[in-house]
Amino acid sequence: MKRCESECGSTLATRRSVVFVALLLAAFPSSIWSQSLLPGFQKSAPFDEQVKWSQLDSGVRMLVNAPATLSEKPRVLVVFATPNGSTIEQTLGCVTSKELDWRFDIQHVAAQVRRLREIDNKRDFVLAVVQAPKLSWPTFRRDQAGANTIIRDFVASLAKEVAAERVMLTCHSGGGSFIFGYLNAVEALPPSLERIVFLDANYSYSDDEGHGDKLLAWLKSDAVRRLVVIAYDDREITLNGKKVVGPDGGTFRASQRMLTRFRRDVEIADQDTGPFRQSSGLNGQIQFFVHPNPDNKILHTALVGEMNGLLHGLTLSTSLESKWGTFGGPRAYSKWVQPQPFADPSAVRATIPADAPDVRIAFPAHPAEAPTGSQFQQQIAELPRDQREATVLRELTSGNVPDFLRRLKPIRVEATDDAGAKHVATYFVMADYLAVGTDDDFFRVPITPATATVFADKFDAFLITAKVSDDVFAAAQVKLNPKPLTKDRDAVATFFQHHRIIEDQLLGKPRWQLVAGIKKDVVLTNRLKEKPHKVAIYGWHDSDGQPIQSVYVGHVDWYVDYSHGVRLMSQRVIVDGQPFNVTDVLKDSRLCRLLSNEGPIDAAEVRRTSGWGR
Repeated sequence: MKRCESECGSTLATRRSVVFVALLLAAFPSSIWSQSLLPGFQKSAPFDEQVKWSQLDSGVRMLVNAPATLSEKPRVLVVFATPNGSTIEQTLGCVTSKELDWRFDIQHVAAQVRRLREIDNKRDFVLAVVQAPKLSWPTFRRDQAGANTIIRDFVASLAKEVAAERVMLTCHSGGGSFIFGYLNAVEALPPSLERIVFLDANYSYSDDEGHGDKLLAWLKSDAVRRLVVIAYDDREITLNGKKVVGPDGGTFRASQRMLTRFRRDVEIADQDTGPFRQSSGLNGQIQFFVHPNPDNKILHTALVGEMNGLLHGLTLSTSLESKWGTFGGPRAYSKWVQPQPFADPSAVRATIPADAPDVRIAFPAHPAEAPTGSQFQQQIAELPRDQREATVLRELTSGNVPDFLRRLKPIRVEATDDAGAKHVATYFVMADYLAVGTDDDFFRVPITPATATVFADKFDAFLITAKVSDDVFAAAQVKLNPKPLTKDRDAVATFFQHHRIIEDQLLGKPRWQLVAGIKKDVVLTNRLKEKPHKVAIYGWHDSDGQPIQSVYVGHVDWYVDYSHGVRLMSQRVIVDGQPFNVTDVLKDSRLCRLLSNEGPIDAAEVRRTSGWGR
């Protein structure tokens, strides 16, 4: 009986304990007990973090990054607005490699914030990197109705979402427009805003828009607030022999405008601090660091990453100011740089696999006496269109093609069919657009779809689809900004002018890399069945990955202009480890999503009804 009483009592106590724990779990946030992730966040390696990707209806992208374990310490939201031309992934940074764009190694915002987390044991820092559509905050504010209000509202929403008590607004380059948009959207800056940091980014400062008045009112209301401006003398810098900024532009002049305004109300003291001219006021609440740049170098990106500019801006005038490293360099955050870029799970997943077979187009050997690209453009400059097309086809067919186009680049993609089965494919595309000449002297020659098809058929190749065009841009190792022209669009001289513009953009980059963003693709599409005797063009992706040209079938099929490019793919494709032909995959209702975003495509039927692919 005593044994029963003991066991029953133990069981009852256990049940009471379970009930008690359940009540506690219900009464308190789950993060207290399980250190669970913030709502909608996912774990991220290798630094024990949590992340959340999102996109607004306006096209603004965001990545929020936080420590995987958030404590009960005060929480600070650091918002970083991307510079013109850089994505979130590039702004966050990663270990550099020859496969990656140089922008991945210039800012290292994620690594700098990780270094800050390492030395600050009093607060938790949550980083949000925000990217404008078309990779330009000035363009977003110009083109998007209510842009300033959108900026203001999502900063407030982010702070609420991550339960941040304080907010710091930071930016680089054109990202400064984001902060000035925020300023324009509020009557007064909110009490939760603790710090503003411009990293060579204050171009848009305006006395007429009341920026100085709002900043001073905000600073004077609380001694903890800080305004930090880091810039350099950019008045005389040149690129390719031309001045980079105009007579009234640049961050040096903007910084002087700001200081002139502040000096009307507060005393600003100037001194030389290392290589910088430091101007400070309001007991250190205002801090300007302007590099005099005696060697006339372009320091625009060096101020952020190489010189630890973000860390300096976030810690200046605090007890952490001297704990992380040295403003001006060397990098104080190297151990916190991640090995691979962040990956947005919602983005197009197209990659260049390392284990793909070597696939080449079996062009004839390059003729010894063949004209170079520059010579060839002179030969065809005055030819009638039909004769020009025939001459280009003859030159290509003879093997007068650069060597770097012969070895194709693999692209690996995934797709799920209607039954829910996942398929993986590797297909092979030219690294660049079809061209005449040698590696050292070639000419990207726009041609009609009929000429391209005749040539492709001869070498077991194929025109790409719009979906493949998107994949190519997603996987590209070099992504260039489109350079449109408007005069004499269909003249050979303009063809060659545009080719030379692209070459200037590619200066110093290896020829074998996959290049995108330089042409509209001549594509195969079902829409050609509705519009016979037309050419289908698509793409010319902007820096944010959006195509300038949607699928367009308005031009007659003999029309060619400077912006058209033919990028061929091999008929060979590997699907789920098995060899296929591109034409068979496109016709297959289960597999077509690997290569098409418009359902099955019967290439033979499209070519027959189009009138140019017989």
